[in-house]
Formats: sequence, structure tokens, C-alpha cells
Amino acid sequence: MRRLPVGFLAAVLLSCASGPHSNASAAPGPVVARPAFDEARAVHVLRRMAFGPSPQSLADLRRLGVEGWMETQLSRPGAPLPPRLEAKLQTLPSLTMSMADLVRAYPPKRQREEALKDGRAPLRPVRIGLEQSAAKLLRAVESPNQLEEVLVDFWFNHFNVSADKGATRWMVTAYERDAIRPKVFGNFRELLGATARHPAMLFYLDNWRSVRDGMPARLTREPEASKPGLNENYARELLELHTLGVEGGYTQQDVREVARCFTGWSIRAPRKAPEFFFRRRAHDADDKQVLGQRIPGRRSLADGEQVLDLLARHPATARHIARKLARRFVSDTPPPALVEQVAKVFLDSDGDLPTVYRALFQSPEFWAPEARAAKVKTPFEFVVSALRATEAEVTVRPRLVQSLAKMGEPLFRAPAPTGFPEGAAPWVNSGSLVARLNFSLELVSGRMPGTEVALKTLATPPEPTERAWVDALGHALLGAPPSEQTRATILDALSKRAEAASAVGETRPVDVPLIAGLLLGSPEFQKQ
Repeated sequence: MRRLPVGFLAAVLLSCASGPHSNASAAPGPVVARPAFDEARAVHVLRRMAFGPSPQSLADLRRLGVEGWMETQLSRPGAPLPPRLEAKLQTLPSLTMSMADLVRAYPPKRQREEALKDGRAPLRPVRIGLEQSAAKLLRAVESPNQLEEVLVDFWFNHFNVSADKGATRWMVTAYERDAIRPKVFGNFRELLGATARHPAMLFYLDNWRSVRDGMPARLTREPEASKPGLNENYARELLELHTLGVEGGYTQQDVREVARCFTGWSIRAPRKAPEFFFRRRAHDADDKQVLGQRIPGRRSLADGEQVLDLLARHPATARHIARKLARRFVSDTPPPALVEQVAKVFLDSDGDLPTVYRALFQSPEFWAPEARAAKVKTPFEFVVSALRATEAEVTVRPRLVQSLAKMGEPLFRAPAPTGFPEGAAPWVNSGSLVARLNFSLELVSGRMPGTEVALKTLATPPEPTERAWVDALGHALLGAPPSEQTRATILDALSKRAEAASAVGETRPVDVPLIAGLLLGSPEFQKQ
């Protein structure tokens, strides 16, 4: 392992903590006429609506134009995947299995032991997570439907469930596949309803065990529900995280009333063949009052559905969703005027998500110079953007998935309902950034299992000098020439290696992998 330049790490920390990089955020001078292709503008779009630029995606933007590419991403959800990517995904059998099939094929420990006694050799459940993580990485790196993958990542995090909680492990694959992915270009109410009914959400937030107050234990029929009663977990997160937001104007009494509306929303056979099941006898059929609106008591699903209708069309929900989308696509502290404008579009369109996305991407704030490179990549965004920028040939191995966990983002395992952090602060620390530098050097030097990178096909410097290689690779990987500070730091590291080699009588060629690794670990590459 190469020794990492201490000054380089300090520069990354300082730059990520201090806001946009000067090269990326400098206001342009007066524009007389826009050139045929504005590469800086294209790079900005690919950093936000995609998982970073790649040579292929830049070629697509040159061919379609920036606006044409954006419209293609917005109007063709679920477009066919390239045959090479489809072939890779087909090697991951768990992706298409039902929840019941997953339990049978990758049984829990007790069932696995029983199968071994019978002479069968079932697979371990850990493979479910590895295959799901592999699919997420492969789609993010290679799918031409980049906005779709960005939105699936965003909405899964918004409606987070963790595979680390019990039986949820066997439900998460279907949750992303059936409740999240098909709905990200639909209507918010449809997405909200799909997550509310899915066994993964019902199990993760314990609503499957929530029953009306006073229901006798002998009627619960669930051995784990030894202490039957009202459970407020889902109701609280539905209001605080999924819809209204923490400042949405609800009270603790509203939380309790919402929880009453969702009593009986449960799961049949959660550990064998999970499926949504409404337990009529467990439902509280008395009248409720939510946000000042009467919910007439019925012995049916209608109570919960009426709450979802109310919340999906509430102005506080519009502001909360608008703020989260603006935080993801514009800046960690989005302008209030932008939030209000997008919230208005949300309400006027009755939560039509493509209309909301268009309002965001067409806003002046999205294109503002200060929005460029204003955000820090999450570990997932960093790894995927590095693989895309280097045109890596990827066959996901456990080591690649584990690299993300080392950086603080174990896929599908965010423990809290809030999901992984959305802002920069949690990701800007020395431990995480050292892990990023180590990953970068392993990737470009061929030491990351399952990845292959051909650096010398990415750039052709005008002369075979270190400075020329730094500038050429810098433009290829960063989308712009490296800053003077980054260039000087890399050249200094190369100089010290050359001095060490000279001391023992060696002459070393230009260390292209080291240059590429330090560029990927640079402050510029951490930003998007």
C-alpha cells in the first residue's frame, strides 16, 4: 500500500468542509454566445442527475445536447438495459425471487440446520445482501437510465428500511424492486401507499404487531406479540420522515390517532411467506381525529388509506418533499424560494413526481454557479462515480461492497429510519476520507477484486511528463483541470518518490496509477 500524503488528506478535509471548490463554482464572465457544447454544464448535470460523468455519458450529452439528454432521462423510465448489464444481473438469481422463495433458498439459521440434517445444502442469507448490493452498484455504474438509479437511491433512503432487522433481510429485495423502483416516476401518493403496505416497512417499524388497545393476547395469533397493543413507530415516522416533516404541525395526539388508523395492517407468515394482510379483528374501528379531520371508524383498510390521502396532499408534505429533493439535487441548504416553488408544483400537480422533478431541474437555482460542486458525495456516490470516471469493467465482489461499509455506508443497512445522512458533515472526517483514498489507489492499481481499469486509454498527454499526465488525467477524471493546490500536491508526492528511487540508483517511469488515485482522492472529486 502506498503511503498517503498527509498534506493531501488535510487539503481534502479543508476543501470539503469549506464549500464549493473555487474552480467549479467561479462565476462565469459575460457570455456572448453559448458554444455548441458546454462541457462544464454537462458535467454539472451528470454530477446531479447521474452518478457522475463517464466517457460514454459525455458522448451521449454531446450527441443529444444537455436538454435533450435530460428530457430522455425524464421521459423514458425503465428503458431497456444494455445486454451486457442484463447478463450480469441475470447471474444474481435472488433479484427476481419472491420473498417466500428467498426464505426457502436462503433460509434462516434454524431452517438451514434442519436442511443440512436432511442432506440439503441451502445457501446462506448473507448472499441476498451481496447480490442486492452488487445489482445496485452495477445499475448505478452501467445503466443508461441514470436518473432512475439516482431516484431509486433517493427514495429508498427516504422510505428507509434496514436489512439488519430480523426478517426484513428477506423482504428488502422485493421492497426496492416492487414498492420503490416502479413508482419513482409515478405519483407520490402511489409511492407512499406502496411503502405503507409492504411487509418490509410493516416489519421494520413494527406496525405488523400493532393492534387496538384492549385486544386480548389470545386473539393476536402471533407468538411475538406477547404484549399486544398499539404501536406508534410507523405512525411517527410516517408523519416525521415520510410526509409532513418534523416541523409539519402535528402533535403527539396525531401520532396516536394515526397509529390507531393503521392497526391491523399486518403480515401473514412474516418468516416464511411474507405478504400484506389486514387483520380485521385487530383494527380499531372507533372514530379518529387526525390533523383536525375526522376519520370515521370502519372495520376496514379505509382508515389508513384516508390518512395516506390526507398526508399526500398536505402543504407541509409538499414543502418537506420539495426541501429534500432540493437538498439532494441543488445544495445542502437549498434556497427557501426554490423550496416554495417546487412545493407549489407538487400541490398543483397532485404529487406528480416527473412534473416536480422538471420544476427542480429547470429552476435557476439548479443551474446557478454557486450550486456547482456544492455538495459532497456520499460513499456510494463516490465509489460509483470513480468506477464510471475510470470506465472500470466491474464484476462485483464482496471486497467492493465491503469498501462502502468501511466508508460508513453499508448498502441497505442504514440502522435508523432516517436512512443515511444527506448532508456533507457526516462524510467529511479523516477516517472516511482515508478509506476513500485507499479505495482510489486500490482501484487504479488493479488491486480491487472484480474491477479492471485501463488508465492509459482515458487520456493522452501531449508529452510523457508527470505534469502533463496530471493535467490530462485530471481533465478526464475531474471534468476540468485540477486546481493548483491539487496539482502541486500530486507533483510533490511524485517528486519524493523519484528522489527515493534516485537514492538507490533507479529511474522510475511516470507513476500513472498514483496520479489517478490521488486525483480520485482529491477535493475536486469528492464534490458534486
